[in-house]
Amino acid sequence: MKTIIVASSKGGVGKTTIATHLAAQAAQAGQRTVIVDADPQGSSTRWAQRRAGMANGAVLPVDGTKRNWQKSVPDDTQRVIVDGAAGAMAADLESFLDQASAVVVPVLPSALDIEATVPFLNSLAKHPRVRKGQLPVALIANKLKPWTNASQQAVAVLNEWSIPVMGQLRDSQAYVMLTGLGKSLFDYNSAQIREHQNDWQPLLKWLGKAR
Repeated sequence: MKTIIVASSKGGVGKTTIATHLAAQAAQAGQRTVIVDADPQGSSTRWAQRRAGMANGAVLPVDGTKRNWQKSVPDDTQRVIVDGAAGAMAADLESFLDQASAVVVPVLPSALDIEATVPFLNSLAKHPRVRKGQLPVALIANKLKPWTNASQQAVAVLNEWSIPVMGQLRDSQAYVMLTGLGKSLFDYNSAQIREHQNDWQPLLKWLGKAR
C-alpha cells in the first residue's frame, strides 16, 4: 500500500484539508483508502465519519494517536493518508516516516509561515530515509491569492528551496465548507470545481510516481 504523510509543525496551514482531499481523491478513484488521524483534535476522523454513508468515496478512519495503529489498517488497503499531529516534528512522526512513500508539507504564503516551516523541514532532512533520498518530500503552497504580490513573492521564495513545490492551491471558502460536510472537491464535477481540481494535478502526478 502507498502511504502519504501530510504534516507540518506550523498550525493553521490547511494540513487536515489537504489530507482529507487526498483521501477523497484516492477513494473516488476506486482505491480502498484509510485516513490515519494522528492529531488528537480528531478532525480527519470526524470528516471520514460524515462521509461513511456515501455509495462511492467512503474513507476508513484509523486512530493514529495509538501506538499500534497499523493493526487497525485492513490488509487490502491500497492508499493510506496520514494527517500528522499539529506541532509535530520529524521525531514525533517516526512510526509514520519509517514506512511512508512520500511527505507533503503545506506552507502558507507569508514570511512568518515560511520561516516557521524551516525547523520542521530541517528535522525531516535528518531522517535517514529522507537523507538517503528514499523518502521524497514536497511543499504545497496553500491558501494562495495568486493575484497578490504577497502570494507571488512567497511562491518565488519557495521555488528557490531544494524541496520542490508540487502544488499551488488557491484560497477558497469551498475547502472549509466541504471539509465540514465530510466532502471534498473531488466529489463534484462542475466547471467551477474543476478549476480548483486542476490546482491539485501537479501534486497528484508527483504522488503517483512515489513508491
